[in-house]
Amino acid sequence: MKGRLLKLAVGVALGVSMLPAPAQAADLSLDLNLGELTENLLPAPPAPSATPSATSPRIQKRTSQPGVISTVLGTLGLSATAQAAATGTNGGGAPGAKTGQKTLVLYDNTGPWAWLGEAYAVQAGNLVSHGSSYVMHPVGAYTAGEISGYTGVVYIGSTYDEPIPVAFLDDVLATTKPVLWMAHNIWQLTARAPNFSTTYGWNWVGYDFGAATTVRYENTDLGRDPLATPSGLMVTSISNPAIASAPAIATGSAAGPINWATKAKNLTYIGEIPFSYVDHGDRYLAAADLVSHVSNPTMADRKRALVRIEDVGPDADPNELRAVADYLYAQKIPFSIAVYPRFENPLGAENNGVPEAANLAQRPQVVNALRYMTQRGGTILMHGYTHQFMKAINPYDGRSGNDFEFYMAHVDANNSVIYDGPVPGDSASYAQGRINSATTQFALAGFAKPTIFEPPHYAASAVDYQVIQQNFGKRYDRGLYFGGYCPGGACGTGTPQYDKIYGQYFPYLVRDIYGSVVAPEAVGNVEPEPFNNHPARLPADLVKTAQQLKVVDDGVASFFYHPYLGTGYLQQTVQGLKSAGYTFASVATVMAG
Repeated sequence: MKGRLLKLAVGVALGVSMLPAPAQAADLSLDLNLGELTENLLPAPPAPSATPSATSPRIQKRTSQPGVISTVLGTLGLSATAQAAATGTNGGGAPGAKTGQKTLVLYDNTGPWAWLGEAYAVQAGNLVSHGSSYVMHPVGAYTAGEISGYTGVVYIGSTYDEPIPVAFLDDVLATTKPVLWMAHNIWQLTARAPNFSTTYGWNWVGYDFGAATTVRYENTDLGRDPLATPSGLMVTSISNPAIASAPAIATGSAAGPINWATKAKNLTYIGEIPFSYVDHGDRYLAAADLVSHVSNPTMADRKRALVRIEDVGPDADPNELRAVADYLYAQKIPFSIAVYPRFENPLGAENNGVPEAANLAQRPQVVNALRYMTQRGGTILMHGYTHQFMKAINPYDGRSGNDFEFYMAHVDANNSVIYDGPVPGDSASYAQGRINSATTQFALAGFAKPTIFEPPHYAASAVDYQVIQQNFGKRYDRGLYFGGYCPGGACGTGTPQYDKIYGQYFPYLVRDIYGSVVAPEAVGNVEPEPFNNHPARLPADLVKTAQQLKVVDDGVASFFYHPYLGTGYLQQTVQGLKSAGYTFASVATVMAG
């Protein structure tokens, strides 16, 4: 093993390797077989087992008064939903969100895969927060006229033939406010409007299951993971180009080009769930941009970049730190420094089995190098306390910078990192204790408590995230989320289910469901060698991802970098982002909106 272990996959992209979604709705299973967080965990909903009906009987069975939503929640009317949402942590807009805008996020919550509806809604809500505040709840709880209290609506159709209130269908057809509809149940809307094709200039045709693995949006090719194709992509047909258009086209299927997104008047339709099987440069970016068009149609289109120097502890090489600072300072680039203030190596990894430990204050050369970095534009972040957990191999060798601190994991026989759950003894007091200990060690080294937190390997439990929010209110990471945390759309009121774990990266500033303002990191990091079933990523790969990110209004090309790699790769990445049209900013500037 060379020097330091390669950064864990969560630092590259978020997700879980898992079994593909069943091919038929009748084969549904909740055995998730959780694996490594490599791309986005969330699968697509199961493939439909029947052709949608243009005259769905569901419409005739529904009234404006929704029935029982689940055995847990019972019947939720608007007042109950509003009351539940008020007790949750979600719904606030990020700094810079447009005052006066408020978006309604609706989702499906019936059937064996109902938890996916909540998960998709969480991801949509997180994205919506960049442009506006929002309220999130099941579509079955919608009441007539509810749309009048919002400036736009996002609906995620994850359950085939979800019982949708007629009131919602009618309000969508009547409103002039922007509506973004994703995936299933578009047939319920068109059946409610006999003249839909004439009014909107397009209609749905049926699902395609071919290998449509590229989505072209704003003259840029974005990826679509082959794992998403078995769940289908709704084909639409535009009958009147004067009214309707296709903002994004999917290619690769034998069926030919498919309208991945279709727009007419105030309605935009995406033919799949764009939150399933997400990687770098994914069609998820097109969805993130379309979401922002609903939450804030007047979004500024800035192209900013961030760089974060990663995994700096008492064991860091002062010369490497100074070299990185000198280069970035010469380029007039502000940067962040992710610091853990105590080094632990209880198993003596890479030290002949002899344990090691040191506080930051005990390494004056590192302290001086950190001061040097701050004088040249660096902002110190708290990157945990020890960046490892006790004497555990979690999952590599117990050494600071290599292992998890707030979550348990192991490497399986296939060389994949498996997420096991919160650390033993996980609690609010555990998380607070780690933060307090880190704060003390920063103080003993002469540094103020950092104002931004980054969980080691981007992983923590729900209660840890809540404690981080209470102490900092700001994070710089990719979020980790859990099924069951947001019952009825009120995040923080449910019990997190750690067997239903999913991650999300952000292309712009958000306020996530834990209430924290989150600086984005969507570009990843340089890794010269493959690891844990992940390919190497070189500066050219990061620059390509940043080029794809340009499809997003107000996108931030944010990456992180390990100082032990020297400055060569750093220079290539920085120059590539500059050539792509990005301007580097400080994390404080981005977090201010």
